[in-house]
Amino acid sequence: MGIPISVLDLSPVPSGAPASQALHDTVELARTAEAAGYRRYWLAEHHGIASVASSAPEVMIAAVASATTTIRVGSGGIMLPNHSPLKVAETFRALAGLYPDRIDLGLGRALVPTPAPRSRCAARTRR
Repeated sequence: MGIPISVLDLSPVPSGAPASQALHDTVELARTAEAAGYRRYWLAEHHGIASVASSAPEVMIAAVASATTTIRVGSGGIMLPNHSPLKVAETFRALAGLYPDRIDLGLGRALVPTPAPRSRCAARTRR
């Protein structure tokens, strides 16, 4: 067996196509990767980018795992500042129960925006 190869998919939105097309393309690419012998399929989490449809990796992990049979499927990664850690753990526990020995949880840290400074005027009116 050769070097294990994986895919990291951002679900790019094709020019002029709806974001839903990117999500369907992700599932098809995962099927193709599995047939080609790839070991893992990672789904990224990105928000607020019109050309990227990967804002809910846990949903896409379920879709990809249900459309494939052997490839491992995981998050690359879930940004913990954006989610409740308990909810992430419970979601991935359910995914692992549905698709035993095929689910990987990758975690990350997102930049947490700092609150905008309050203006002096707003600070004075709250006293």
